[in-house]
Amino acid sequence: MANSERPRSPRPLSPHLQVYSWQVQMVTSILHRGTGIVLVLGSLLLACGLMSLAAGPEQWSSFSGFARSPLGFLVLFGWSWSLAFHLVNGIRHLLQDAGLGFSIDSFVRNSWISVFGSLVLTALVWVVAMTQWGGA
Repeated sequence: MANSERPRSPRPLSPHLQVYSWQVQMVTSILHRGTGIVLVLGSLLLACGLMSLAAGPEQWSSFSGFARSPLGFLVLFGWSWSLAFHLVNGIRHLLQDAGLGFSIDSFVRNSWISVFGSLVLTALVWVVAMTQWGGA
């Protein structure tokens, strides 16, 4: 039977996002990839900061003015959360590579630990940074 003669099925041939219900494991997998991209972009911004520091006080003043602005704070906070999430979730992946945490309960629990652990780690870093350098 040729392709044109085959009856068409209304359902997709392979599972897709419309078929699956959203679960924390799916979200952490997507976030891990997304935070990797954000880390690359943030590293470019960090390189720009280092170049402005090397270029002199005027350029550094301009860069630090941006970093202290509300948009700069949002960018730096988002980059630091991305770093924390990618780190914690990467550790989870390393443990799974070692053969740990493959039961469904462990997988779900460890995914939630990645989410909340990254938020706690980011908050701790920012509290320490703000109290140490007079931001608070």
